[in-house]
Amino acid sequence: MRILIIKTSSLGDVVHMFPAVSDMHTRHPSVTIDWVVEEAFTELPGWHPAVNDVIPVAVRRWRRSLTRRETWSEISNCVTDLKKRKYDLVIDAQGLLKSALIARQASGVRWGYDRLSIREPLASLFYQHKASVSRSLHAITRNRMLCSQALDYDIAELPLDYGLTLSSAVELPVAMKSPFIMAFHGTSRVDKEWPEQHWIAFAGAMLQQQIQVLMPWGNQVEKERAKRVAASSENVVVLPRITLTAIGALIQNSRGVIGMDTGLIHAAAALNKPVLALYPATRPELTGALAQQGGEAVVNLSAGDLENVDAVVRRFLEII
Repeated sequence: MRILIIKTSSLGDVVHMFPAVSDMHTRHPSVTIDWVVEEAFTELPGWHPAVNDVIPVAVRRWRRSLTRRETWSEISNCVTDLKKRKYDLVIDAQGLLKSALIARQASGVRWGYDRLSIREPLASLFYQHKASVSRSLHAITRNRMLCSQALDYDIAELPLDYGLTLSSAVELPVAMKSPFIMAFHGTSRVDKEWPEQHWIAFAGAMLQQQIQVLMPWGNQVEKERAKRVAASSENVVVLPRITLTAIGALIQNSRGVIGMDTGLIHAAAALNKPVLALYPATRPELTGALAQQGGEAVVNLSAGDLENVDAVVRRFLEII
C-alpha cells in the first residue's frame, strides 16, 4: 500500500503528525509513506524511518511572488511530479484549502476531515472520503484518528509513539560543556514570549547549578535577545544559525529543554527529552507538548505559572 501524507507546516504541526505515521506502520508494516511538506521543513519527515520520500512545496514563498514566471514554472513542475506518482490513499491532515488543492493534484483516493472537523470547511469539498474528528481533541489525537479511519484500524491499544531516529553520526555544531540544556526563547508572537528578564534570571539559576544554557535563534530580534542573556551570565552560549537536524542532535545530547510555545518544543518531546513548555497565551490542552508513552517527563505551564521564575526553575530541575 502506498500513502501520501499532506502536512505542510508549521514545524509543530509536522511533529504532531509523527505518531500517526507510527500507527500506520505498526498496523501495516509494508506500507510505503511519502510526505508533502513546506521546503523549510524538508528535514523533519526524514527523522521517521517509516517515511519513504519527502516532496517539498513552497506555498509560502510562491504566494509572495505569483507575478514571476519562475514561480509558475516551479508550481507546474511540482504538480507534474505529484500527478505521475500513484497512491492508494492521499491523506490531507492539514485541513486547509491550500493543502486540499495539493491533494487534488495527486493520484489516489483522497481522505480529509469533514466540514465540522476541519479548520477551513471549503477544503472538505475536495475529499472523496471524510473523517469526523472532534476539534476539541489534541492535534496529535486528531491526526491519529484521521489516519485510523482512512486505514480502518483502532488506535485505542496503540501507544503514543513518535518513532523518531536521528543518526548518531550527526555532527554537533558547537563544543559544549556537560551538562547543558536547550532554551528555546523565540516564538511567533510577542504575547507568547517569556519576558527577557525572566530568561536572564533563569540563566543565572542554571549557572548556580553549573549547567550550560544553549540558546538558538530564528531572526535578528531573537539573536539580539539571546546575546543580552549571554552577556548577563557566563554559562549561556548563543548558537550559530544551524539546521533543524543539528538542533535535533543538540536536543538529543542535552539534559533537557525549556521553551516557549514553538515547534522546537514539540520536537524535543518527540525526541524523548525532558521538556518544560511555557504557554503564556495559548491552550496547551489543544496543542501542548506531549510525551510519548513511557517517555521522559513533559510539563506544560500556563500563564499563571510563569510569573514566579524561582518556581519555574524548581520545576525544571525536578524533571531533568
